[in-house]
Amino acid sequence: MEKKRLVLAAMVMMTIQTFAQAPYPTTRKIDQTDNYFGTKVSDPYRWLEDDNSGETEDWVKKQNDVTNAYLAKIPFRADVKKRLEELWNYPKYGSPFRKGKYYYYYKNDGLQNQSVLYRQNAIDAEPEVFLDPNKLSEDGTAALADIEFSQNGKYAVYSIAQSGSDWQIAYVINAETKQLVSDKIDYIKFGSFSWRGDEGFYYSRYPKPDEKNKMVQKNEYQKIYYHKLGTPQDSDVLIWEDPAHSLRYCRSQITEDQRFLFVKVTEGTSGGEVLCKDLKDAKQKNFKVLVPGFTSEPTIIDNDGDKVLLRTNDGAPNFKVVLVDPKNPAKENWKEIIPEQKDALQAVTVGGGFLFASYLKDASTKVFQYTYEGKLVREIAFPGIGFASGFATDRQYKELFYTYTSFTYPPTIFHYDVSSGKATVFRKSAVKFNVDDYETKQVFVTSKDGAKVPMFLTYKKGIKLDGNNPALLYGYGGFNIAITPSFSISNMFFLEQGGIYAQVSLRGGNEYGESWHKSGMLLNKQNVFNDMIASAEWLIANKYSNKNKLAVRGGSNGGLLVGAVMTQRPDLFKVAIPQVGVMDMLRFQRFTVGWGWAVEYGNAEKSEADFKNLYSFSPLHNLKKGTCYPATLVTTADHDDRVVPAHSFKFAATLQECQSCGNPTLIRIDSKAGHGAGKPTSKQIDEATDIWSFVMYNLGMEFR
Repeated sequence: MEKKRLVLAAMVMMTIQTFAQAPYPTTRKIDQTDNYFGTKVSDPYRWLEDDNSGETEDWVKKQNDVTNAYLAKIPFRADVKKRLEELWNYPKYGSPFRKGKYYYYYKNDGLQNQSVLYRQNAIDAEPEVFLDPNKLSEDGTAALADIEFSQNGKYAVYSIAQSGSDWQIAYVINAETKQLVSDKIDYIKFGSFSWRGDEGFYYSRYPKPDEKNKMVQKNEYQKIYYHKLGTPQDSDVLIWEDPAHSLRYCRSQITEDQRFLFVKVTEGTSGGEVLCKDLKDAKQKNFKVLVPGFTSEPTIIDNDGDKVLLRTNDGAPNFKVVLVDPKNPAKENWKEIIPEQKDALQAVTVGGGFLFASYLKDASTKVFQYTYEGKLVREIAFPGIGFASGFATDRQYKELFYTYTSFTYPPTIFHYDVSSGKATVFRKSAVKFNVDDYETKQVFVTSKDGAKVPMFLTYKKGIKLDGNNPALLYGYGGFNIAITPSFSISNMFFLEQGGIYAQVSLRGGNEYGESWHKSGMLLNKQNVFNDMIASAEWLIANKYSNKNKLAVRGGSNGGLLVGAVMTQRPDLFKVAIPQVGVMDMLRFQRFTVGWGWAVEYGNAEKSEADFKNLYSFSPLHNLKKGTCYPATLVTTADHDDRVVPAHSFKFAATLQECQSCGNPTLIRIDSKAGHGAGKPTSKQIDEATDIWSFVMYNLGMEFR
């Protein structure tokens, strides 16, 4: 049996060497050079930035042809897809929420492309379909992006995203009759809806874009309007704009009691300003500054009478909750409600007249219930190391539902009695394998500068630490986003095949508050890559895997992460999967909303220090000819208007030019898909099939 296994493994490696050498499409080079503070930088594939070009379209087709031919020759690819479909096919539920006389919740029967929104008038009543996005397109590429109900639940406004684009169109439905009304709102992107009673709502929108270039052109001058039901969009009332600053986001928020209307303004992905208007004060005509920008991260929680509850990191890197008087909003007048703690306060939600404060303890959730005056009521107990969310409901309700999950704990919905604190299991996921066969442990990796970085390891119980296990290392590391324990049916497939899944909570996130974020942004960005490299080295040193059995994966900012570590340490990984990554760090700010990332990355066109820093790790600019890079599958999509596909196009073309060994360097370009949100189940399975087939094949794994 052992001899047969060795023979099969040898055959797999021989086959890899045989067809990994398939010729790549010829990519035309142009004479394009830019001067950054005296440094000349070549950009020979600049023409790939034109997504309307017939030449670009032809390049995409030829690249996909090569990639599909490679993937088609993987002998167990069909087996991978069949098993993924089997694992994926179980009912998935979202936590119920109450609005008006109904409980609403999302459900996917198993392989439905989009989850369906159901409702029932009692928790044990027969459910009915309220909104089914699967009926909006034949291929499931129309997705429900957002929905907001009016004050008493009579109406709802919801937005639809097509083919993965961030652009959305909103519609209004009469929740009582389930009939659409005539209202239609266009040009929405990164917006929000805030109902004023049942008469209308506030929302954010951009000016009408140029249809031909809407997927790449810079988005500027977002504004807030008020829409009255039954009127056309062109009669909507402009509520707020800032014509002097075109590159700012703005969102509206109204308190549940309809007392205060807020405008949250940001210049990018961090730092904000809050404006406030008392809707009951007839004398107040304009918004007033509640929190000046843009040096802190203020978040409105709720109001307590004529005062406002605010989560802030001003003077508190781990965040605290304060009470602010809009009439005297100066910081010296703030009243502390929940002091800063040792652990980072991630969010504060409201439910049943209480505050629910969610903290992270080494990237695992802890939730505490407080009164509005800051008195601790209780800590909510969870089954173990994991992540919990959903502690929100209107003040009038004394029950809520939250979801708890972890790497080997499928999402489970709990019913929570706000008054007594009693939590009971409401609904468990019926997955099709035994999660008890797997375990998770947390370790702490010492990075290059001595920082202790948490890493979760999940694998089948009884695994042998002989250094020969296939492993996949995943990270993100940026934008103040915490990477926490979560259940993934796709990752469970890899575990089932004998793999180890390693997830790192890199600097740049907010697992340990704003100081952790700042230590991985701007001129400190290299710390993130050092953390990831140290984590890979730890896995090898501790006999979990070896460099020929190790894959690295990440998406978006995590795609940048993969691009950076594979160019800095190409010897450390056998496989690299950079997905929808920010690969050109010198030009990202020129496309769609890339300007908003400058607060995280810097801007190579405005600062010499930023240029030198970005140039030092930009994946596109650090590929070197004559280097053996890992087997690489770059993924992107034609409707990604957040991280435009040109990043991946130029990186893939350069990688193919520089690769010096037989490891394949391929790009998978999906159609009618975007950055990831709203992707239909069928496309998720197709993508997972291709990625896991590529990973397993190039790690020398066999299908079990």
